[in-house]
Amino acid sequence: MVQKTIYKTKDYAKVKFTVDASEAKSVELLGLNDNWKKGIKMTRRKDGSFQIEVNLPKNSTHEFKYLVDRNVWLNDAGADQEVPNVFGGTNSLVVL
Repeated sequence: MVQKTIYKTKDYAKVKFTVDASEAKSVELLGLNDNWKKGIKMTRRKDGSFQIEVNLPKNSTHEFKYLVDRNVWLNDAGADQEVPNVFGGTNSLVVL
């Protein structure tokens, strides 16, 4: 799930990414700002989901995926769109 808070007086938006992966040991968010090599470690919540809040520039788009247990790539059904990637699959897209 992607939740966006867009500020009128600031040049960035706060974006909260949440993924339900209760069986996972770890989840990372990759791809923001075109950074596919260094993931952002997400925090496990009491309900078993993983969550992270990130500030991103307004009027921008960002492709992303979740990497579960350093093995399984997941898209976010709550993203604004899915776009094709160079590997023949798709990435999630958030539009600000």
